[in-house]
Amino acid sequence: MATNSIQNSDPKKIARWTKFQLPNRFKRIGLIICILAFFLMLGRKFTEGPLWIKPLLSNIFIIGLLMVSLAKEKIEDELIVNLRSQSYRLGFTFGVLYAILVIPLINYVVDMLVSGAEEATFEANVFEVLITMLAIQLLFFHKFKKAHP
Repeated sequence: MATNSIQNSDPKKIARWTKFQLPNRFKRIGLIICILAFFLMLGRKFTEGPLWIKPLLSNIFIIGLLMVSLAKEKIEDELIVNLRSQSYRLGFTFGVLYAILVIPLINYVVDMLVSGAEEATFEANVFEVLITMLAIQLLFFHKFKKAHP
């Protein structure tokens, strides 16, 4: 009996997390967070400061994008759910391909031009991958919504 209740409770917990969304007002809050983090990152380029500020601002920027991505639409119907699912699928696919093929190639070429062939790297960091995935998802979702009035 106990085993059966554990098996039945897991799908319910998983379904609750797969349907998780933030209220619509978090879209505006996420955009404000992204804009503030962007300008703070831009300002940090021109000033000296502690090393921990850059990763903190990067993480805050990602959290802002995630809030925008997870926020409900004013009218959340089956079409929006389907478009959101398609945009996540495309965002993940293109994000992974971009992270595997494009980002390392660009980093390698820039490193070769700046520091020489012996110090060139061929890798992408987590920030670039997450930003790419979230940005592509948001762009496709926006494009899909405009295509289906």
